[in-house]
Parts: sequence; structure tokens; C-alpha cells
Amino acid sequence: MTDTFSASELKRIKECRLFSGLSDGELQQALKLLEASVAEYGRGTFIHRADERLAFFGLVLSGSVQVYTDDINGDLMMMANVTAGETFGESLCYLNIERTQVFISTQEGAKVLRLRTDAFLGHNAESNRLEWLLYRNFVSMLAERTLSMNERIQVLSKKTLREKLMTFFSQCEKKYHARSFTLPFDRAGLAIYLGSDRAALSRELSAMRRDGIIDFSKNYFRIL
Repeated sequence: MTDTFSASELKRIKECRLFSGLSDGELQQALKLLEASVAEYGRGTFIHRADERLAFFGLVLSGSVQVYTDDINGDLMMMANVTAGETFGESLCYLNIERTQVFISTQEGAKVLRLRTDAFLGHNAESNRLEWLLYRNFVSMLAERTLSMNERIQVLSKKTLREKLMTFFSQCEKKYHARSFTLPFDRAGLAIYLGSDRAALSRELSAMRRDGIIDFSKNYFRIL
């Protein structure tokens, strides 16, 4: 199956934590074991709707995917913004939860490698090395997801919108290894991610630009 991917997509698959330590032959077997399939989603497409069981988890090959839920007041809250090379839906898929309050969608479109967790059920390290490696890597993925949620909490726990933005931009600088970057969502998406409204966000971004902290054009930002 790997011969169906571009060089950049195959690189992202091999660099995914789930496939760490696998040879090319084992990667082929793993994709078959996980019932891998590729799906392309257009702009503003729902990948998963609330109150449904998520039958697969995904590795984003290109584009980005957003994971949302509703807070106690019924307001939309973005739980994660998943970019190329990152995964989503691991816990929901593995736990096989029948009804969730989570929905997953795209803003600009995405190409996703869909994977199923059935192979992890009843794995046996002694009888099947590949299943054991996949299970070990999968657990590591869940641990990394916990760390990423801690970063999300760091942003939301700040009292002011400027503090949230400063924390978020600091995380982006570390993630992209650069002081300039293009965010994979628009102003409305960023407002949802920060737990703010679009008007307040636009005012604060303009104020931060006047203060010489950042510069930006649409979803391109530069930390000054």
C-alpha cells in the first residue's frame, strides 16, 4: 500500500509514533493489519459527528483537522487542531464509545490515513511481535496526547486574552521551530481555540501589532 503515497506522505507515515521502529516490510504488514484506507475531505466537511461511534482514528497526511466539543453552556470549544503528520481520535476509537460529544471536521480540507484499532484487542507480545510493537507505540501516542492537552490547558488557564495569545504563540514557535508561521485555521477558528469571540480577538491582535509584539497578515503571524 505504501506505493500509493507521495514521498512527503510516506515520510509522515514513517515518522508517526505508531510506526516507530518498523521496517519497510513491517510497515506494509501494519497498514494491512490496521485496515488502513485513505480518505480526502473537502472544505468544511464533517469527518465525525457527535453522538456517533468513531470507527477509526486518523493520521493527517495533508491539510488539517479540527476536533470540537460543546462546553457546559453549549458554546463551541476547539479541543485540538491537528496538522499534517499528527493523529486524532485514538482514544475514542480504542475505547469504542458508542456516543460521544465530540465532532471532527475540516476547515480547508484534508487527506487522512484512516486506521482501525481492532488489531490491538487481545494482542499477544509473545506470539506476534508486530502487534506488540504497534500496541506499545499506540500507548506512547496516547501519552503524547496527554501532553498536548496539557499545552491546551496552559492556554485556556490564562486570565486575559493577551496572555492566552502570548502562550499560544510561544507554543507555535516551539512547534514550527520558527518565529513566523501560518496557522491552519482562520480568525474565527483561532477565536474558538482561545475561548474568545472573533471581535475581541481582532481588537487584541491589532493592539499587539501596535505594541510591536507581533505582525500578521490573515493567518500568517510573525513574533517580533
